Amino acid sequence: MLVIGDRKSANTARLRDICAKRCAHVYLLTGAEELVEIADELIALNPRTIGLTAGASTPEVKIEEVINMSEEKKIIQAEEIAEMNPEVEESFAEMVDRSIKTLHTGQRVTGIVTAITPSDIHVDLGTKHAGFIPASELSDDPSAKAEDIVKVGDEIEVFVTKVNDAEGIVTLSKKRIDAARGWENIDAARADKALLEGTVVEINKGGVVVAVNGVRVFVPASHTGMPKEADLNEMLKKHVTLRITEVNRAKRRIIGSIRYASEDMRKAAAEKIWETIEVGNVYEGVVKSLTSFGAFIDSGGADGMAHITELGWGRIKHPSEAVAVGDKVTARIIAIDTEKRKISLTLKSESDNPWVKFTTNYQVGDVADVKIVKLMQFGAFAEIIPGVDGLIHISQLADHRIARPADVVAEGDVVKAKILDINTENEKVSLSVRAVLEAAEETDAE
Repeated sequence: MLVIGDRKSANTARLRDICAKRCAHVYLLTGAEELVEIADELIALNPRTIGLTAGASTPEVKIEEVINMSEEKKIIQAEEIAEMNPEVEESFAEMVDRSIKTLHTGQRVTGIVTAITPSDIHVDLGTKHAGFIPASELSDDPSAKAEDIVKVGDEIEVFVTKVNDAEGIVTLSKKRIDAARGWENIDAARADKALLEGTVVEINKGGVVVAVNGVRVFVPASHTGMPKEADLNEMLKKHVTLRITEVNRAKRRIIGSIRYASEDMRKAAAEKIWETIEVGNVYEGVVKSLTSFGAFIDSGGADGMAHITELGWGRIKHPSEAVAVGDKVTARIIAIDTEKRKISLTLKSESDNPWVKFTTNYQVGDVADVKIVKLMQFGAFAEIIPGVDGLIHISQLADHRIARPADVVAEGDVVKAKILDINTENEKVSLSVRAVLEAAEETDAE
């Protein structure tokens, strides 16, 4: 065993004493010149194994000089090492250099996890240093458990944060490596306009901060996708999708946009919808806006319009009577204009078709209580059941001649009317109040 160090050093003396308990031949050397003096003795011993150790304060150049001299004097050769262990192809100098290499702050190194404790993770770096990852440097997630992130035996890449040569200890960080990789991934995502997932972790005056793979991304308020007067605190801890718009490594600033990501996803969804769209398709949508003539429904990629007459089977005067902005609805496509990219929708369900109910329960000749819902110059429309109206011609509104429908009925009146005709093909019904009145007169006369 070769121990390299200062003869006056207590640390070097301690190393020599420890080695002397295990090895029959221990030599303390201050440098390569002393190796020359004992070279013949070592060659005569013809050792199967030569070990080398040094105090933490021993200059690296001294160690390299001893290694180079050992090869120069042919105390042990690479060929002999290979004979001892056929799998070893590196020279003695390379093996020793690997075992005593010096680490530097800021360096990336790879090691093997050897132990996990509540306070730190032990890592074998293959050097003279003992590597430790403090629990706080393992992950950005304070709730994460070490056992869920690494296992004993795992190969792990870490960042050197502090080297203590005097104690032979090196402090490491995994989360800084993760953050560095996060920057690389984010820069690549910016170039590719790829979408990333993250969580809103902070609200500030200008917008929100989203954590993406351990990296903080600032999203301006105008790019959060929230209304101008909205309270951004509602976004805290929410999972969001965003697109990176700017990466400035010098200023360590990353800017993203949730709004752009939403537009990208909507565009992709729209393309998918138009590739597969067919009349009769049914999908879930959200009421986006209302007008006097109908409702616009967002299907998650393409907007469709449901006319007021398609919002329900009953008669309504305004779409707000049937739906409200934000309502989730089931819509069916009834018409498509591919050129203008327009979709016509209906919220009516065939299972609730009132015409089916009407034809099941009524037939020609039946008398029903009907409600006057609209007056026209030529007559009046009356609701037989919700969703099915019948026309009472002006000549059928009374048992005598009238100048206008308003002379005998008003909107909201309930009158008895006889079903004169049912046009199944066009779903039209003809009614008569006069027939009921005349029948009543005949009964009275009898």
